[in-house]
Amino acid sequence: MAEASRISKYLYTFIVLFIIWLFLTASLDPQELVIGAIFSAIVASLTYDTFTTRGLRNLHPKRVAYFVAYLPYFLWAMIMANLDVAYRVLHPKRPINPGIVECRTELRNNVGRLALANSITLTPGTITLDVDGDKYFIHWIDVKDASVEGASRNITKPFEKFLKVIFE
Repeated sequence: MAEASRISKYLYTFIVLFIIWLFLTASLDPQELVIGAIFSAIVASLTYDTFTTRGLRNLHPKRVAYFVAYLPYFLWAMIMANLDVAYRVLHPKRPINPGIVECRTELRNNVGRLALANSITLTPGTITLDVDGDKYFIHWIDVKDASVEGASRNITKPFEKFLKVIFE
């Protein structure tokens, strides 16, 4: 896939930075919007080349829809994992079966692989220890299946179905 033009990369970077500004300030005050736009423009002019290679193509409606769908899915997975870890900690017999498993991913994009590794780590009960190409080495609090296919089916596949569309 060809790299996007400089203006496309700059505009995409500006839009993302400005959305982050809006999220962090949680304000629609005109003065804050102007300051946010100025800072977003300055930071975008300095970082657009390293921030993205696809530019505005990242804002394709299908990708945005999958990203919007991924957020509640990820939050739900995180809540369920928190409850699972709390159950294991509070249970008198501590039903854990920890171990390190290898998983494989179908993601080819480095940013997608990074997002997958962070999604796994932010979900309690699993920690991504290392990423080597398409292999992930993950510490899992309750190893249900130590095979590569079984661990991948339980850990990486649920996130991949969203991340593949968002980042590929």
